[in-house]
Amino acid sequence: MIKEAIGTGASVVEAQNNAVQALQAPEDVEIRYEVLEQPKAKLLGLFGGSLAKVRAFYEIEDDPFAPAKAYIDTILKSLGVNDAQIAVEADAEEVRFAITCEDDYGSVIGRRGETLDAIQYLTRLVINRGNEGYKRVSINVGNYREKRENTLRALARKNAAKVRKYGRNVVLEPMNPYERRIIHTTVQEIEGVTSHSVGSDSERKVVITLEEGVKPTNGGGYNRGGRGGNRGGNRGGGRGGNRGGGRYQNDRSKEPAAPARAPRSDSAGASLYGKIEVNKSE
Repeated sequence: MIKEAIGTGASVVEAQNNAVQALQAPEDVEIRYEVLEQPKAKLLGLFGGSLAKVRAFYEIEDDPFAPAKAYIDTILKSLGVNDAQIAVEADAEEVRFAITCEDDYGSVIGRRGETLDAIQYLTRLVINRGNEGYKRVSINVGNYREKRENTLRALARKNAAKVRKYGRNVVLEPMNPYERRIIHTTVQEIEGVTSHSVGSDSERKVVITLEEGVKPTNGGGYNRGGRGGNRGGNRGGGRGGNRGGGRYQNDRSKEPAAPARAPRSDSAGASLYGKIEVNKSE
């Protein structure tokens, strides 16, 4: 894209200076000149003659994301963030915006990143409007996304460990596709557990389960320990009492065994883990 201005003057230098003044170019650009007309003196100092005409111009690179940056800046100003700097990186599949500012950007992030996610969604519509190809869009402010990713990875590891130990499914809170992808990726790194998503739209959530054929690491140890305790009690109390000649006998071994506790269903037994409160100062 080229910006230009034309100046006139009694000489080429004067016309050039007038063209530069009309152009109002930034200081860091290279201005080029083209002399369109040389000055002509008047005939006998009375007739004819013309001014010099010079074209001043500079070239700027087209920024295909300028409309999106302007859109984001408008939203930020409506949220009270007036000094934001917006940097953009792009490849064939994704456009990444990084926002830095001096103001407190808690209002930009919102509760659990909901405001930032909404801005990201709207910006994606701006980027892909009228374009044949589809591009993913991510927006980060400060280092919020990095902190959120670390929190989600810790959440996935913690609940995967519970599933591996007790064998009960864990249902996380609803998350957006970006956050669910982090959970799935982290769970894939842990042996013996797997994950899948259930629900639809904004209520879609991740479920962490044992892999097929994998048994929980506690292996029902509570029941075995109970039975072992009974067996030990019977041996030590009942048989020992009999050997000692006492009349009282411990008949616990003859009592019916307590029924095994039925396994809890996913819906009734799985707690809604993963509620993350985000510090708005992040």
